[in-house]
Amino acid sequence: MNRKPSFAIIGAGKVGSALGVLLKERGYLPVAVYSRTLSSARRLADQLQTRVVHHPAEAAGAAELVFITTTDREIGSTAALIARKGGCRPGQIIIHTSGALASDILAPVRQQGAWAVSVHPLQAFASLESAKENLPGSCFALEGDEQALDRVIELVNDLRGRYFVIKPEDKPLYHAAAVVASNYLVSLIHLSASIYQELGLDEEQAMDALFPLIQGTINNIARSGPAGALTGPVARGDGATLRGHMKALRKMDWRTREAYRSLGLYTVGVAMENGSLTPNEGAALSNIFLEVDNRDQKSNYSRLPAHETGRHPHSHVNRLRLSDGYVGRCFRYRRNPGGGLPR
Repeated sequence: MNRKPSFAIIGAGKVGSALGVLLKERGYLPVAVYSRTLSSARRLADQLQTRVVHHPAEAAGAAELVFITTTDREIGSTAALIARKGGCRPGQIIIHTSGALASDILAPVRQQGAWAVSVHPLQAFASLESAKENLPGSCFALEGDEQALDRVIELVNDLRGRYFVIKPEDKPLYHAAAVVASNYLVSLIHLSASIYQELGLDEEQAMDALFPLIQGTINNIARSGPAGALTGPVARGDGATLRGHMKALRKMDWRTREAYRSLGLYTVGVAMENGSLTPNEGAALSNIFLEVDNRDQKSNYSRLPAHETGRHPHSHVNRLRLSDGYVGRCFRYRRNPGGGLPR
């Protein structure tokens, strides 16, 4: 059996701690922990049965794999400090876990011959326990030096994860999509619950009522994809119901009304994509959300489906490799040659 690499954690928060614990369980050798907060470093070092060091360069210098799991604003300065103090060397892999930043932020260690990679787990980390539970099976976005990618892919497989590879310039769009799927989903459910609270339900009652619907919708998306799972008044072309919604929402906070309006306009595009609405029907519904009286007027907010724009949908899916008996495909992301994201 091949020996797993040694690793160091720089930044003992939820992500760094979860990665450290899981990697140790998979046979990787922890050699050092550094964190700005000494108590956090000691807590993780105790779990990993390794030592606490008092400088990030000391932690990096001891390991083959170095995980910088600090806040985003500290990654660049940490990399610069490691490079300046001689904590990196040729053949070593320095990894950061930011979703928004590309591996370019690690330029100082590259200049010293180390390889730089960003490895972002596409997962929400509410606590250390949930992070350890949710990381296996999650998808990881990889970006960085090609010489290091095989080793990093092996690491992701050891974590029982999936992965796709993206370009550095696409990191902001990648992260924006993740924010919509996770953070804005929280806001969306909060919005729905807040409307029910206007009816006299408390938050717990609202969530008890809504959660089966939310779970059922997620199940439908898993089976049919997001466009195929769409139901409701937009998908039915039910303008009368939508007008009633817009009228009723006038008594609520303007943010609630504007959120409903914006989501409705976007949902018209989804319904046109899946064939539920014709372009004229989509324009008419869009005008309800825009509060335009002429219902036959075309709206810029009516997104035409691919077959009506002359564009061809491109799948970005090539293959997905999973470890320990998982069967799937590994996604290799690419941009559409004609611009925009693959659908």
